[in-house]
Amino acid sequence: MPRRRSIETQERDAQAVELRRRHLNYRQIGAQLGYSDAAAYKAVQRGLADTAAEPSAEVRKLELERLDDIARGFQRVFATRHYAISLGSGKVVMDPATGQPLVDDGPVIQAGLALLRVMERRAKYLGLDAPAKHEVRTIGETDARLIELAEQVAGMDAGHPAPVPEPA
Repeated sequence: MPRRRSIETQERDAQAVELRRRHLNYRQIGAQLGYSDAAAYKAVQRGLADTAAEPSAEVRKLELERLDDIARGFQRVFATRHYAISLGSGKVVMDPATGQPLVDDGPVIQAGLALLRVMERRAKYLGLDAPAKHEVRTIGETDARLIELAEQVAGMDAGHPAPVPEPA
């Protein structure tokens, strides 16, 4: 029978999961929590097991908050004006016609595409996209033979005699 963990241990396991969610490796998690690499791994695994037992609405809420954080970062890049920089000198490139700094739309386009990916993930997570509808039609051997015969009869009616098939 597994030993029951203390509330303090459960909280430290949850903290280990949070650090892992922030993309820290097990060595970094262990350093912050005073664990070895192996103990940090076990703490994350225990915390994830606890998370799996949480109501799915709470897990969904945490994931949506994470997506919001990511989207805010991309939104800042999207809303910021960027200027072209000369690779040789590292200076802002000036538009020869106007003498004004040359705007670089590349970072804005990349941030926009990244925002779209976050929005797609959010929609998928929330089930906002309508499911794709597919029609699958199958016909049996008898139906296929009837269709074939009907096509042959139609060919004869049009004045094009078709050869009479041999029964199988």
